[in-house]
Amino acid sequence: MTQPPPPPPNQPPQGGGFGPPQDQPPQPAPGGSGPNLGKAPQPGYGYPQAPQAPQTPPQAPPTPPSGAPQPGYGYPQAPPTPQPGYGYPGQQPGPYGQPQQPGPYGRPPNPYGQQPGQPGYGYPQATVPLQPQAGGAGGGRKINTQVAIIVSAVVAIALIIGGGIWYAGSGDDGGKDDTASSSGGTGGKGGKDDKGGTGGTSSGGEEKVPADPSAKVLFQVPSPPVSKDDSSVVVSGSWLTDKVYAKSGIAEIVGYDPDKGSKLWTIKLDGPVCTAGKHITEDNKAVVVYQPDMPTKAEPSHGCSQVALIDLDAGKKVWTKTGKAGDQLISFDNVTISGGTVAAGSTSGGVAFAVATGDILWSPKTTDSCYDAGYGGGAKLVAVRKCGSYDARQLNIQTIDPKTGKVISEYKMAKGIEYAGVVSTDPLVVAADVGDSAGDGSGISDFFSIDNKTGELRTRISAPGEQFAARCDTITKIEHCTGLAVGGDRLYIPTEEHEGGGEGYSRTNEVVAFDLATGKQTGQRADAGDGYTITPLRMDGGNVLAYKRPPYDKGGQIVSIDGGSFKQTTLLENPATETVRDVETSMLPEYAEILYSQGHLYMSQVYASELTSADEKEYLAVAFGTSG
Repeated sequence: MTQPPPPPPNQPPQGGGFGPPQDQPPQPAPGGSGPNLGKAPQPGYGYPQAPQAPQTPPQAPPTPPSGAPQPGYGYPQAPPTPQPGYGYPGQQPGPYGQPQQPGPYGRPPNPYGQQPGQPGYGYPQATVPLQPQAGGAGGGRKINTQVAIIVSAVVAIALIIGGGIWYAGSGDDGGKDDTASSSGGTGGKGGKDDKGGTGGTSSGGEEKVPADPSAKVLFQVPSPPVSKDDSSVVVSGSWLTDKVYAKSGIAEIVGYDPDKGSKLWTIKLDGPVCTAGKHITEDNKAVVVYQPDMPTKAEPSHGCSQVALIDLDAGKKVWTKTGKAGDQLISFDNVTISGGTVAAGSTSGGVAFAVATGDILWSPKTTDSCYDAGYGGGAKLVAVRKCGSYDARQLNIQTIDPKTGKVISEYKMAKGIEYAGVVSTDPLVVAADVGDSAGDGSGISDFFSIDNKTGELRTRISAPGEQFAARCDTITKIEHCTGLAVGGDRLYIPTEEHEGGGEGYSRTNEVVAFDLATGKQTGQRADAGDGYTITPLRMDGGNVLAYKRPPYDKGGQIVSIDGGSFKQTTLLENPATETVRDVETSMLPEYAEILYSQGHLYMSQVYASELTSADEKEYLAVAFGTSG
């Protein structure tokens, strides 16, 4: 779904850091103003055209690590490659002598898809300092915790559906544990009011429409210092409640006042964060996996063995636990929460802990040929269980009882499919790259909609990578699918960029809807607008919340797409100044984390990197807010 990064849309005038990349002159785009997306009963009919090279971008962040999924159109020119540093997962050997399996780019996988010597997604660019601006939301505002989003790991979503359906973390909640989600995740309170039926319906949602959507910078968090020896450190994880905006730093998690950005609390960790769960409990607890010690040159990684439950409102670490495979500590690749259970998975097997106590509830049987590679959480708990040898893999998608680990239903995927990602647990949808046919590193060629009760396949949708833009990390993160949303038995996904209707080399795209019962397009389409590209974030009742990446002379937007009419309402628009745009474009959905609630937008990095100049100003996070 994504291609190597040509320059982004609406080429601005020369100077001011907005010139074209030196090695990639703009290519002329073919005629036409984009595909006809209003129809598509048959695969391939009415799908968008193959993407063309967009225009030159504003100043750009560096390239992500070579093992990570490649970003989409408009990803700017990369800076010099730094050397790996502490917290750098690419140097960790495979768990307990198990053979490494090739990743999506022909490289062996590691917990982050990162290779030594490469910077991570969200690698910061040089920027001038931002100043908080007056007019931000004041105190007394309550942010509903069920609208928190965690767009983690940071990937440029690409879908390739093969005749089935897919959900990217549904907005139809269904579980009190499902109160936060990644971009396209299961955040949002709505769902229960979202009725099925072709065309979808709107239940209004909880996000208020401000009198003036113009936003101002509320605060920014400077990027933590990283030494030359360390170069790049994982800082994945961000959460939002009605009391706090929390963000991972280097071996710590910090809670900030959602309006002012003042520090409310700091939780110190023994080592860098490895991965963060995207769901939070009803009482605002989240889970992270981290290393037991700080890496050194002699030992660049200590394994991701520590699982911690964090009380976001109180700013306390409730408990820290580990799991063992034999007499070895398990190095976990992924972690999630569902039904009062924290479930962590890896190539060495999984472990389930009680949220309340941290006690081990169950651990699936690990044999010579089978193990639980990972879990999807939220409304239900779903395991991806792998059996067989690498060249004859059998994946079993299991809905399980979170308290006991008992299998409720099971769907056996076709043999030979090596990896699968859990897009949504209720309704159950998984994504897979069947036959390695995606060809773009998105991890998706097909989506499978599965009945949770019976384990039977509902339908399957094909979404070729050259036509649709979304992505799942099916290698290790399991449920980290970004750039899409699910609600009302609908899947909402963005098309790839194509030529816009304006003058010059402007680029644009659309969001389209698929019926999850039939696998067909509903005929609904939300246009990004000339020079903008649109990415779904999550559901808000029956509506879709989406982020619109701006052209060179505008600020980014958060819009609400009505689930019935597909009419767009602007909820927030960022300042269009060059300074603010430079920071915003270093934290786009493809390689950063985005959370939005009630007129507040939070954008943050997932890697902290060494500064290349003492004059550089780089940010871990930036917050925007409307005045009402």
